[in-house]
Amino acid sequence: MASYNVENFFDLHYDKTEYKEYIPHTSSWNHKAYSNKLHNITKVIHDLDADIIALQEVESKRALDAILVQNQTYLYSAFHKNKDSAIGLALLSRYKIISQEVIIVDRYDKYSRNILKVTLDIQNKPFIIYVNHWRSKRAAESKRIKYAMALKKEIDTLKNEADYIILGDLNSNYDEYHTFKYDKRLNDTYNITGINQILNTTIQENFVQKKSILNFDEKVHFNTWLELPKIDRFSSRFRNENNTPDNFLLSATLFDAKNISYVNNSFQVFTPNYLYKNNKILRWNPSQKTGFSDHLPIFATFSTDKQDYSILANASKITTQNSINYLYDVQQISNYFLKDIIVIYRSNKLAIIKQRQADKAIMLYKPPQNLHKGAKYDLVVDQLDQFYGLKEIKKVSNIVFKENNIEYKKYYLDGQTIDLFDEKYINNIIYNLKGTYQKGKLYFDKNTIQLYFSKGIKKPEEGKIISISSGHLSIFKSTMQIVLHTKNDFKVL
Repeated sequence: MASYNVENFFDLHYDKTEYKEYIPHTSSWNHKAYSNKLHNITKVIHDLDADIIALQEVESKRALDAILVQNQTYLYSAFHKNKDSAIGLALLSRYKIISQEVIIVDRYDKYSRNILKVTLDIQNKPFIIYVNHWRSKRAAESKRIKYAMALKKEIDTLKNEADYIILGDLNSNYDEYHTFKYDKRLNDTYNITGINQILNTTIQENFVQKKSILNFDEKVHFNTWLELPKIDRFSSRFRNENNTPDNFLLSATLFDAKNISYVNNSFQVFTPNYLYKNNKILRWNPSQKTGFSDHLPIFATFSTDKQDYSILANASKITTQNSINYLYDVQQISNYFLKDIIVIYRSNKLAIIKQRQADKAIMLYKPPQNLHKGAKYDLVVDQLDQFYGLKEIKKVSNIVFKENNIEYKKYYLDGQTIDLFDEKYINNIIYNLKGTYQKGKLYFDKNTIQLYFSKGIKKPEEGKIISISSGHLSIFKSTMQIVLHTKNDFKVL
């Protein structure tokens, strides 16, 4: 199964609902543009070779029929578009469609797009697919909440054993409640998001996991993005920031080893080099009439064969408790005991702690005054947060001093021997890195990394060579950076 936002595939019939750039028989949208776009969509669908594929941003049944003519293995299809909308939703299937319905989102909002519900017959087993295209982030989160509420109302009526999936362009990141939290324009819902809290991909701010999804009384969903390494979690990019607007939200019933099941770790992003090259998505170019879409397709595998999920349940018993590493696997936690943490760095506003040299480091934001650099402690973590991608501890308690005068610098990482763009090293302190400072970046060994100087720290002059002795390896909106918190963290040579 796949989902693909094709980015504005319009036909050549004038309906008066078109976006102005796609009015037929104009310089920007004419027979050449239409033919090229159709050819490119067809190529993607052919190469994906999914048995079921959901499409967003298809203008009309006429446009869908043109796609079907080029992809004749799909004997069944469904389409819906609101009367006044420019674009609609489609589903192509090699399996028989039992029924299709429309879920109304907001009768009074002309910009609202309804949800397409399609029930398929998969080897005499019904499979429900909810195809979505939620409001874009030109609107605040309250508009996307309406889609989630409409879905929640609908799925609450389903039988407990029903197999279903919520998919499509939700215009929401898998961790939306983190990524939108500090954006006042988007966050008009008191930190509540449609994808996370309404559709229950998180419970008490922790992501629903495959290993425990069958343990909840309420309907919860697993977001397949969690299967990929964080650096690979994107189906679109905006201003070099990774985004996950396209989502597969899986019902708990897809993990119960009955009827239809999700095939573990089968979720992927489709990235052939004609769609994604040199870290760029090759989207449609209206002037050149070439390219594809600003989204990459996502896909996953499902089976009527019984899947063994006992492996996941057993794996959950082997988690490394009482470790900093474990904190990167959860989004929120309380009363979590950490033993033998060492403060390896300290400034006015933060501290960096580690347990062992090979383990991960984590930042404490506004740490208590009684945490001193070079000392070892036991403590309890009471609150976590994620600031634009950077994991941090917000609150600790029950601090017990254990040892002083530890050689904290041996826990630093050599900037010459590690990959500074590997996210597993985030929150570490690095040393032995020298390069040229230019326009907010450090140029070193044919590489470039962003530098951020904390408030009050005098930046070096342009073109100066600097040496970093204690830089905080960080991330901000998908961009790796080194933060220099004090004037002693670097030297101008």
